[in-house]
Amino acid sequence: MMKRCVIIGAGPIENYEIMKSYLEEGDFFIYCDGGLRHQDGLGVKPDLIVADFDSYEEGRDADFGDIRVIRLPVMKDDTDSYHAAKEGLRLGFKSYLLLGLTGARLDHTLANVGLIYMLFKSGAEACMVSDTEEMCVVGKDKTYVEDCYPFFSIMPVFGDVRGLTIKDAKYEVEDARLSLDYPYAISNEPLSNKRASISISDGEALLVKVRS
Repeated sequence: MMKRCVIIGAGPIENYEIMKSYLEEGDFFIYCDGGLRHQDGLGVKPDLIVADFDSYEEGRDADFGDIRVIRLPVMKDDTDSYHAAKEGLRLGFKSYLLLGLTGARLDHTLANVGLIYMLFKSGAEACMVSDTEEMCVVGKDKTYVEDCYPFFSIMPVFGDVRGLTIKDAKYEVEDARLSLDYPYAISNEPLSNKRASISISDGEALLVKVRS
């Protein structure tokens, strides 16, 4: 069975214990540039490094031993994390966990939302995790939100959504339209002892599950 690919970026991580709780035995770790500073906090070594070393300058002349390093030019179209995701796809990974890819700069966070959308459109599963949220793309397959998450939001950042149905939640809708100029599906709550269900007949959206 193919292992999961974990991509680690340079974004801030305040609670390493939360991040470590997502890690699984057999994960394949790709560290991107400044994400290398999270090695000690996460307690795992890279299987692959993808970097142009503009934010981790000490890595430019470093000897990483037998760890494979993809050294990228600073002047390029892809971000380091985007290149890492494409390399993961080339290696055959179908499941992704993304850490340290939110929070530092809004433009980078939004670009990484686009990254998980690219993975989704490529047929892979991808979850981007911050200290307080989990983010993934939802489409036609029914998705569930457990009641251990106090809040969840559905953001139509990839275009209008049609046929949105939400059940077993505080705010329920059926066969609704959702657009970015009227993003009403914010701060919903699963019912106690229930799993909220989300289904979409046309389009994709960003699901944000809030842990605290």
